[in-house]
Amino acid sequence: MSAILSADDLNDFISPGVACIKPVETLPPKDTKTQENAYEVTTEDKVQPETLPPAQISLTDCLACSGCVTSAEAVLISLQSHTEVLNTLDSFPELPLTPGATIANAGAADEGRIFVASVSPQVRAGLAATYGISEKEAGYMIDQFLRGPQGLRAGGKHGSGFTWVVDTNIMREAVLVLTADEVSESLSSENSDSPLPQRPVLSSACPGWICYAEKTHPFILPHLSRLKSPQALSGTFFKTVLSKALGVPPSQIWHLALMPCFDKKLEASREELTDMSWQTGANEQHQPVRDVDCVITTRELLSLASSRGFSLPNLPLQPLPPTFTPPFPEKALDFFISSTRSRTEQTLEAGTSGGYLHHVLKAFQARNPESELVTHRGRNADVVEYILNSKDGQPIMKAARYYGFRNIQNLVRKLKPARASRLPGAARRQAMSRNATAGGGSDYAYVEVMACPGGCTNGGGQMRVEDAREATGAMDTTDSVATSKPSPHEQRAWLARVDEAYFSMESDSENEEPPQPVSAADKEAQIHEGLSQWSRFMDIPLEKLVYTTYRKVESEVGKDKNTDDTTRVAELAGKIGGGW
Repeated sequence: MSAILSADDLNDFISPGVACIKPVETLPPKDTKTQENAYEVTTEDKVQPETLPPAQISLTDCLACSGCVTSAEAVLISLQSHTEVLNTLDSFPELPLTPGATIANAGAADEGRIFVASVSPQVRAGLAATYGISEKEAGYMIDQFLRGPQGLRAGGKHGSGFTWVVDTNIMREAVLVLTADEVSESLSSENSDSPLPQRPVLSSACPGWICYAEKTHPFILPHLSRLKSPQALSGTFFKTVLSKALGVPPSQIWHLALMPCFDKKLEASREELTDMSWQTGANEQHQPVRDVDCVITTRELLSLASSRGFSLPNLPLQPLPPTFTPPFPEKALDFFISSTRSRTEQTLEAGTSGGYLHHVLKAFQARNPESELVTHRGRNADVVEYILNSKDGQPIMKAARYYGFRNIQNLVRKLKPARASRLPGAARRQAMSRNATAGGGSDYAYVEVMACPGGCTNGGGQMRVEDAREATGAMDTTDSVATSKPSPHEQRAWLARVDEAYFSMESDSENEEPPQPVSAADKEAQIHEGLSQWSRFMDIPLEKLVYTTYRKVESEVGKDKNTDDTTRVAELAGKIGGGW
């Protein structure tokens, strides 16, 4: 596991099932005092009763099965940490680029790496709340650390740093547009054999939710959106465009993602998210190259800085000069790395997880003039239903938001197909039951599903109250109040601060001209054109670049194992793709 990950950090915990039982064997105690009758048969009445301690299941026990997280996945997580970032920076020199966006020292190209990074807006919000700065200043802090002269470049064996640091909001905009297209196509398609996801379409950007569906409820897989997450799409973009434009293999482009969630490490390890999925004529014996090489969380970013002796608040909270950003080697595609486009508006209605549902609703509302959106609060704040009605009051579409595994389990129960019965009249009763429960989930057009209650700003890798106290030096070891575990009220107040920072995203008005307002239709057209240019430049169908696949994962609980755990972990974790 990652060095800073513990069971207390998991807010998306699923209660163990019946199969999650650690067997306890009770054997007659050996009597070492009497050795007179060594061959005496011990009967039950001679066995003294023994008071056994309560059975306990440790994290190691849980990792030994495929019910939640496999032991191979634990290895994959441990391989992605701030230590891995430092080791890579010290192992490979950075390939410098000329003003013409070519490799300056072609002779050393085989030994170096091009380091790129993508940063989630939730990470910036967590740092902003921690240090009492704006979300924009938190972005400057990260940029200065990753690629500035006072950051990582000031130390290490080679003085390597990151060439490009990009906001994942840029690729998120592309995913949002493609999501609305996918939902529209799924609703209009009546072909059951279509590759489009079945209704309701379920979001697929949360890797914890995907892992849960693949392992426990395979009937959900046909409903999952086929689109890659912004993290995965950013990795595919960097590996494809830079490798072709600079003439280097994808393995020499090292992509780091800063995310609020530990599960994103598992997503980066999926064998579906490697160059084997998009390279044409790829050799099967070719070692797969991940689209995302390493994922670290917000707290691990602080560990990365402290390992090099840096203090993030001491870095300049201002943008780097333009001279530190080399031109993108393919000018027609710098549309996807432009910092001016990364400052998209985050609204309360869109939520804290990227606004997938919000964008789908707004897209359908724009296509239906004078339509009205009606909101219904669920059993708790993490369940919200939406109905888009026409001007005549007729429902156009119904959608929902489900956050947290307790709510997700309720959604899954509603979507679970009824077991077929051969009793007389069973088919009619099942049809009546489905009609009676319509509105429980099967009539949704789209559902935004996230594993963490409260959304991605509350991810397991985000800063906590106690982490913020320690980072800012506010913790006094003599103060029992400061060292005590935060109360639920303090935790809610802290999450509210992070959310406030997330929703306060603003543009760099001091250094950039305010962007001209663009209509939703024009923005969609721009994104579609940019994606088409990407596909044409790579000569790869767009479907191979933006879509992914899922598969059912068979549990190993209760099954005989022909190989020991150590061998099995080594075999699975040794593969770059890894898989689930």
